Amino acid sequence: MLKKILPLGLAGLMLLSQCSPSQEKHENLTKEANINAVKNPIFNEFNHPISFSSISANHIPEATEITISNAKQALKQLLKIKSDSRTKENTLIALDNIYAGLGQHSGTMYLLSATSPDSLIRNNATDANKTLGDFYTELSLNEKLYNALKSFKNSENASILNEAEKKFLNDEIKSFERNGLGLDKNKKKELKAIKEKLNGLGLEFDKNIAEYKDFIIVSEEQTKGLSEEYKKARRQEDGTYKIGLSNPDYSPVLRYAESDELRKELFIKRQNIGGQKNLEVLDKMLKLRKQLANLLGYETYAAFKLSSKMAKDTKTVWEFENGLLDKATPKAKADIEELLEVKRAYKKDQNINSIEHWESAFYRNILLKEKYSVDQEKVKEYFEINNVIDGFFKITQNLFGVEYSQVENPDVWHSDVTMYEVKDNGKLIGRFYLDLHPRANKYNHAMCQGFIYARQTPKAYQIPNASLVCNFPQATADSPALMSHADVELFFHEFGHVLHQMLTEAQLFSQSGTKVDADFVEAPSQILENWAWEYESLELFAKHHETGETLPKEMFDKMLAAKNVGSGLYVTRQLFYGIIDMELHDRYDPNGSSSTTDVLKDVYERTMQYPFTEGIHTQAGFGHLNDYAANYYGYMWSNVFAADMFSRFANEGVLNAKTGKDYRDFILAKGSSKEAQEILKDFLGRKPKQDSFIKSLGI
Repeated sequence: MLKKILPLGLAGLMLLSQCSPSQEKHENLTKEANINAVKNPIFNEFNHPISFSSISANHIPEATEITISNAKQALKQLLKIKSDSRTKENTLIALDNIYAGLGQHSGTMYLLSATSPDSLIRNNATDANKTLGDFYTELSLNEKLYNALKSFKNSENASILNEAEKKFLNDEIKSFERNGLGLDKNKKKELKAIKEKLNGLGLEFDKNIAEYKDFIIVSEEQTKGLSEEYKKARRQEDGTYKIGLSNPDYSPVLRYAESDELRKELFIKRQNIGGQKNLEVLDKMLKLRKQLANLLGYETYAAFKLSSKMAKDTKTVWEFENGLLDKATPKAKADIEELLEVKRAYKKDQNINSIEHWESAFYRNILLKEKYSVDQEKVKEYFEINNVIDGFFKITQNLFGVEYSQVENPDVWHSDVTMYEVKDNGKLIGRFYLDLHPRANKYNHAMCQGFIYARQTPKAYQIPNASLVCNFPQATADSPALMSHADVELFFHEFGHVLHQMLTEAQLFSQSGTKVDADFVEAPSQILENWAWEYESLELFAKHHETGETLPKEMFDKMLAAKNVGSGLYVTRQLFYGIIDMELHDRYDPNGSSSTTDVLKDVYERTMQYPFTEGIHTQAGFGHLNDYAANYYGYMWSNVFAADMFSRFANEGVLNAKTGKDYRDFILAKGSSKEAQEILKDFLGRKPKQDSFIKSLGI
């Protein structure tokens, strides 16, 4: 998952030394602000890494104040310029620089709020993004800025802009118009208040998920089926076991624990992450989003959000999701029947006629073993985490013509974190961090968080910085860190976002890296998952952690034969999330008598093949209802493009460097400097199609 931040995107801080020449004479930040910026470790020297270990909680409010002060000063100078004196540099680039300054600070704050071991830093970082979000709201309603852009668009100087610059200018004007510039003074004031409240509630929603704590204590008897390695890491002094809700705790229980009660209890706890606090926050957000959409002239919040996406409208999204549900449901029903056969045999009861949600992974694991001879624990032995990382590096370095080198003794926010430089023919073009293991108060899923985005400055090209934040098992003195094949896929996926940021060549902050349409942004990460299913790539790194033996082709063939076991259930689960998102933002009345849990149950029963489990509140921990609101459909939507793009590699060679170069040049390098449909057509040589996607799912 790509972690979203301010609506403007993330990254590149605009310090005074990075101003364009025509702006330098106008932008006079105070000496005090400049001195403080130099002293504050949050402000990195141009193209140098941020000194994360030097950051204290007190640095954050100071840096936030300086960042906003810089933005206000730059905006003041931009607005002073007379209409007939407007140029690309003093208007368009100046605005992009303002966004870059806000973006870098916001990205850094999101990273710290999600990963810092210091609670004061996390809290101050969350507060900082509330302040930044409020300032962005103010900026998005600035009529003088809107008029300045319109004035520039109608000038002779705008006629010489290149296509990317024209797109940025037009996108900004449309964004202002979508965000209420046509409203009267009182309605603008109301809109501003709504946006500020939503900004604060969104941050609260995320924080409640990140800091949610729950666990279960189980006896030795209840752990039957779990590995000794798993148990040893969770054994307490009294001989019981403490099992939390992070993925390394949760997934093995659902997959291997023989106790139905244990699996059910942990499942219910996991489906209540966020708790009552987030149910209340979500209610408030939905009411405010409805108000916001109506104020802007849209019937629903989904209609408002989709108007700027590839899909364009709610009708298109509903047709896509319902059409895919119709195609996937027969396969999902067949998947359940296959699991029922296993459960009946296991329980020695032919009258069983349902699979509970918390039983699915357990019986699927037995099915894989008995029918397909795939033992996931045996498969894990070939995916030691360092081998996986090294192998993925080999594959992508070859495909995209780059080199990664680990930095010794990096300045990072936690000792687990590693840092790498990306070079192209010896030239430094990017920097990424790996924060791969779970710990207390850390974001508990997987994401790529950018915090410095690439852009052209008068000094040089600003290189991007991003972090991969995951929760994979960590090696101990007694055992290596072994990844499930699903974890390997996840690592490949998330690193796809990193590559999207590292290999951009966009000239503007606002168009670089992952700052693309929200319903396209997952495609460049989803495509990378395919390399986890190609033996030609796996044999480069899938080595037994003890013997060094390469993953046997026979074992891989069995894995491949079983690849689409449960694919119908997978698709319907993704549609469950996508349809909940759309229901809440398009059809649900937040002021009516029904609740979000009523919606949850209704959608669950329409999409899933399991009985609904009373007492779950999945929506409270569904973080995408904040940062991907009315956009979760994009995960399946963008999968269509990912599968279609991979068809070129499938035909031309999965390690074909020429195809890799085309993909880098046509897709990754462009960011949003061209429309997504256009870059897809450039790479594919035709319009995208659904065929490869449907075939890949086996539905």
